[in-house]
Amino acid sequence: MVDLLEAKDLREQLAAGSAPEGLSEVDGLLLFHGKAFVPDSSELWPQLLADAHDMGHEGFQKTLHRFRPSFYNAHMSRRVRDYVKGCATCQHNKSEHLHPAGLLQPLPVPSAIWSDIAMDFVEGFPKVGGKSVILTIVDRFSKYAHFIALSHPY
Repeated sequence: MVDLLEAKDLREQLAAGSAPEGLSEVDGLLLFHGKAFVPDSSELWPQLLADAHDMGHEGFQKTLHRFRPSFYNAHMSRRVRDYVKGCATCQHNKSEHLHPAGLLQPLPVPSAIWSDIAMDFVEGFPKVGGKSVILTIVDRFSKYAHFIALSHPY
């Protein structure tokens, strides 16, 4: 509820005594649960984001962690994420820590029945006759399958 209202509206609600829970005003500064409330329309956002992120370019989580103890805004995580994604320094100097995806390699085609099988356990069923797990065994050549009910632990 606080995130949709502007500072002027919140001050009027404080004066009327109908402000949301946790909202107060100290020395002209709106506080929400002890944190400075920064409305969405504030012109301070670019400077606040730059101060919190540009000191180390440490990413979204650490930048957000710097904001949370002192400031409140319902859309703060979205603003920080957008700022970090758009940071030219981070885009230029940091890379993804993932291996490049390669081409999928097909499995070899089996040459005889029951020479190549696939097995899997399916769990999470309600107990029926003391059994709650199904072991599935599938022949990859003929697609013939066996389903064996097991009790847990097996």
